[in-house]
This record gives sequence, structure tokens and C-alpha cells, in this order.
Amino acid sequence: MQRNLLDTHTLIWFINGNTTLSNKVRQAIEAHDAVNFVSIASLWEIAVKVSLGKLELKTTYSKIYDQLIDNGFELLPITFEDTLIVSGLPFVHRDPFDRLIIAQAMNNNLTILSKDQHFSSYQVPVLW
Repeated sequence: MQRNLLDTHTLIWFINGNTTLSNKVRQAIEAHDAVNFVSIASLWEIAVKVSLGKLELKTTYSKIYDQLIDNGFELLPITFEDTLIVSGLPFVHRDPFDRLIIAQAMNNNLTILSKDQHFSSYQVPVLW
């Protein structure tokens, strides 16, 4: 069973049907035995970017949750253990949302689905 954690851009591209999403990642998400997680940090990042006018969605932000449910994605809450891991991560990647996603992948033995090359600098599996 493949256990995936979608990076924020991966989630947006998948929901929007964006062709920038790699075939490998699309297949990993759509695999019949895949369990796909979305971090609450990604939803927070999307909400912040939408409110600042830095991100436009094809739908309203309020409908994101419905799309998560429709696609069978599971929400991954942020735990204290996740923040402990963040506190010990080297500063290869400085984006706070991405650092939390990295920590959650480590803490939950998940593969990160991301185009971001910084993720591979950490001890976490990445697929693109």
C-alpha cells in the first residue's frame, strides 16, 4: 500500500486537472491501493495565499474540503510530534509550510508527492 502526502501545489494541480502534474504522481494518487493525505498545513497555506491575492483557485476556497472528500483524501492534522521534528530539521528548506509537510511525512512514514527539489535534501521519500 502506497501512503502519500500531497504537497500544496500537487493538491492544487490534481484538483484543477493541471497537466503540469507528472504522470508518475497522478498514477500514485489514483492507484487503487493508495492512501492519500493532505496536511492541514497545505489548507492553511492555500487560505493565506488566497486571502493575500497570490493564488486564484478554479473554485471557491470553501469548496476545497468537498474536493478532498470527493477524491478520497484524508486530512492530516498537525501534532506536537510533528513540531518536534520541525524544530530539529536543518534549514535547507526555509518555507515553514514545506518544513511542516516534511516533518509530517517523516513522522507518519509517508512519501511526499512534490516537484520541489528541496524535499530530497531530507530523509524522506519524494516522488515526482
